[in-house]
Amino acid sequence: MDSRSHTHVTAALRLCLHALLAGLLALVVVRAVSKGAPDPAAVLSVTLLTGALYAAGATHSSSVQPGTPAGAWWLGGLWALWAVLLVLSPDALWVAFPLYFLQLHFLPMRWALPAVVVTAAAAITSFVVHRQEIEPGAFIGPLIGAAVAVATVLGYDALFRESERRRELIVELVATRADLAEAERTAGTLAERERLAREIHDTLAQGLSSIQLLLRAAERSLPENGPAAPHVRAAREAAQANLAEARSFVRALTPPDLERGSPAAALERLCARTTAPELTVRFTVSGTPVELPTPYEVALLRTAQSALANTVRHAEARRAEITLSFMDTSVALDVVDDGRGFDPSGAPGHERRGGGDGGFGLPAMRARAGSLGGALSVESAPGQGTAVALTLPLPGAEAERVA
Repeated sequence: MDSRSHTHVTAALRLCLHALLAGLLALVVVRAVSKGAPDPAAVLSVTLLTGALYAAGATHSSSVQPGTPAGAWWLGGLWALWAVLLVLSPDALWVAFPLYFLQLHFLPMRWALPAVVVTAAAAITSFVVHRQEIEPGAFIGPLIGAAVAVATVLGYDALFRESERRRELIVELVATRADLAEAERTAGTLAERERLAREIHDTLAQGLSSIQLLLRAAERSLPENGPAAPHVRAAREAAQANLAEARSFVRALTPPDLERGSPAAALERLCARTTAPELTVRFTVSGTPVELPTPYEVALLRTAQSALANTVRHAEARRAEITLSFMDTSVALDVVDDGRGFDPSGAPGHERRGGGDGGFGLPAMRARAGSLGGALSVESAPGQGTAVALTLPLPGAEAERVA
């Protein structure tokens, strides 16, 4: 009669309960008439009232529900009519069995169990009073019925909770699979964007820059009014314009975090949105910032993201600090946490916590650093936190001091 009842199994159980109660009430009337009960008319009247009240609750299940005042009054009325029927006929004690199920269904378990005990005691008392004798069956029957009802309801509730856990797990797995697929698509897109940006920067942009320098040198060596000077100047300007286009393509293909400012700003946003229980992340800049090539900015950001991800997942740290240091000939990124640490030499592939992110985190960072002529170092020990340091040499032709 509640939201759980909208399954085929519970619908069948409800029908069985309806049939059981109707059959037992009919049995009470038949035996009262056939056995010559003292007042069969009263038995018939109370039985009809009981059946009518039960039918009213069954047909108005939307309002008569567990935990509602209407449900409580309905169940109390059924029990009161059954108690009157117990006084009139000893055969009414068998109606206690469907009442057990109703009490276990409509009442919280802390109230349902005492109600079942009281119902069983009333059934036993009715039998003893009517028969004027004490028999083992008078006690065994109602008690076994109560035990079977309690075991059935508790078993069904356990199965229902297990089914709900499985359903929630399936829903979570489906959602996780969708998120994973989306994350993989996003990661693939970003990786391809980074690759294209790196290729454009390392090939087209560098080639156009070299062409521009060579044309500038050629322009200076030619007579100012010579016939070739205008053509060389036009070629240099075309190379300069195409170099600007190539660099705009590189900027457009950079990671979204780098589209909105400098690497320092991107790292600061990364620290702000990195959350974990009891973890505080701080970011500082040391030295005078310089303009960095796009591959350098991407390497710094990706290394910080990977190192922080390891800290959040495995380190159980309370503090983490990211420091971006600009020096005369290099730029360095340090990610330090006070977590539980690990043994870098003992982890497979020198990976954190034995491959916390699949065994590719630190090797990927080292490969990225090596592709730019830099180096990645990891210092850690069990119980002493972890420090990841990335150092990249500044390309003299690319880096320019900014105010």
